[in-house]
Amino acid sequence: MTDAADRLLVNAVVHTLTDPDTVFEAVAIRDGEIIRLGDSYELEFLEGVETDVIDCDGRVVLPGFIDAHTHMEQLGQHLVHADLSTADSAADCLEALSAQADRDPDREWVLGFGYDDSAWESGPLTRADLDAVSEDRPVVAMRVDLHTASLNSVALERFADDLPADDLRTADGEPTGVAVEDAAEAVRRQLTADRDELREVLSAATQYAVEHGVTGVHDKVRGSSAPRVYRELAANDELPIRVRIDYWSDHLESLVDVGLTTNAGSDRVQTGAIKSFSDGSIGSRTAKLQEPYAAVAAEPDAECESADHERGQWVVDPDELGTLVARADGEGYQLCIHAIGDEAIEETLSALEETSDPGGRRHRIEHAELLTDGQIDRMAEAGIVASMQPNFHRWAGEGGLYDQRLGEERRLRTNRFRRVLEAGVPLAFGSDCMPLDPLLGVQHAVTAPTDAQRLSVTEALRAYTHGAAAAGFDDDRLGTLAVGKRADLVVLEASPWTQAERIDEIDVAMTIVDGEVVFDGREA
Repeated sequence: MTDAADRLLVNAVVHTLTDPDTVFEAVAIRDGEIIRLGDSYELEFLEGVETDVIDCDGRVVLPGFIDAHTHMEQLGQHLVHADLSTADSAADCLEALSAQADRDPDREWVLGFGYDDSAWESGPLTRADLDAVSEDRPVVAMRVDLHTASLNSVALERFADDLPADDLRTADGEPTGVAVEDAAEAVRRQLTADRDELREVLSAATQYAVEHGVTGVHDKVRGSSAPRVYRELAANDELPIRVRIDYWSDHLESLVDVGLTTNAGSDRVQTGAIKSFSDGSIGSRTAKLQEPYAAVAAEPDAECESADHERGQWVVDPDELGTLVARADGEGYQLCIHAIGDEAIEETLSALEETSDPGGRRHRIEHAELLTDGQIDRMAEAGIVASMQPNFHRWAGEGGLYDQRLGEERRLRTNRFRRVLEAGVPLAFGSDCMPLDPLLGVQHAVTAPTDAQRLSVTEALRAYTHGAAAAGFDDDRLGTLAVGKRADLVVLEASPWTQAERIDEIDVAMTIVDGEVVFDGREA
C-alpha cells in the first residue's frame, strides 16, 4: 500500500513556475517534500486517516517567495520602534516619533526607521526637527535606504567621537544632524539590539515575513548576534522561515578560521555570501555615478564637503574592494557587492570578472540600479547575478526620486529588468525591506514605466522564487514546485494574472514551509 501524504492541497490552481509554467489542481506533501502534483481526484489515493486535506477553494498556489535581499533586524525594528515608512512629511515623522516616545517613556533612545524624504520639499530630517521630539533623550531616525541617519542634538553629542566628520552634513559650519554612509553606519551599529531584544525583533520580522508569503530570506547581517539568535530559534523550532546569512566582510577572517563556508549550515539556517559595498544610495546622493547628479546639494542650504560628491562617493575604495574580492573568492566564498551607480557597478563588475569562476560562485551585484548596456552584457557573459529590487520602481515615475537626482535619460535607464532578463543575466528579486512585500514588488515590475523595465507576471514571480533560490544555490530544492522539492508554498486569495494592476492588494491566505503551515490567514 502506498504511504499516505501528510498534507494534501486540493481544489487549487497550482502554478509550478517552472519554465514553461505548468498548472495543476492539487499537490501532495510527505515529510516536507512534494511527492505528487496532479488533479484532485488523482491524488485521492494518497489520503490517509491522518492526512490534513486543505481545500483551497480555487485559490492560487505558488512556490514560496524568497526575498534575496533583506535586513531582518531593521524590519523588526520597524515593528518594535516607530515605523516612519508611511510618513508623507517631516511633520508625520515627528508625530510618529513623539508617539513612540510617549508609548515607551522608560526606553533611553527614541528610534524611528524607514522615512523617505524624496517627495518632501524640506529634505532629510535634521537635528532641529528631532529636537522638537525631545531635548533630553537621544532621538535617531533612519532613512529608508539606511544610508542616512538623522540625529537630534543629544544623539549628536553621544556620537561625537564616533562619527567621521566627512560624512556629517553641515550648514553655516554647524552639523545639521544628517549623517551619511560611514557615519550613518556607525549610528546603525550602535543601535543594534541586544541579545534579548534581538530575539523579539527577529521573531517579529519573521512572523511578518510569513504573513506576506515569504518562506526564505537572504539576510544581510553585520553583527554576530543575529546568526546566533537565528540558530537558537531554529533549534527550538521557533524559526518559521529559511534564512541564508550574508555576512558583512569584516566577518571574513573569522569565517575562514572556523571553516564556515558558503552553503554550510542546516536545512533552516545557512551561510551565504560575503557582503560588501562599493557606493551609497541615489536617495542620499552617495551612489557613485559616471556623470554628476542633477542636483548637487544633499539638502537645502547644506554644504557639500567635496566637489567629488557631485558624482557620489565610495563606501569602499575600488582597490580595497578588489583586494577583498580576491581574498573571499580565493577562499571559495560567494560574494554579494552593493553597487548602485554606473561608476560603482563598473568597478564592482571589473573586480568580479577577475575571479576564477564568477558564474560558478554565483557572485552577485546587489541593486545594480543604473546598469549600462555594456555592463548588462558583461554580467550575462560572466554569469554574475543581478540581485535587484522591483519595489524601487516607486521612484521611477516622472518627477520622482530618480528624475530629481538623475534626470530623465538616466531615470529611464534604472532597473531595466526586461533588458537584464533578455540578455541572459541571472535575475533575483528582493525587497531591501522597502518594504518586505513580494506582491508589491511584483506589481511594480509588471507596471513599470517602460518596456525595458517591465516584466510579465510570470517572469516577475519567477524572479522572486526560482531566481532568488538560484542566487542562493537552492534551485535544486526550492523556487519551483516539482516532485522531490521541498514543500515551501504560498496560497493566494486571488490570481496575480487576473488583476495585474492591483497585485499588491492580493491577500496571502496561507504560507507553508517544509510542509508545515506557518501562517493561516483564511477566514474561519
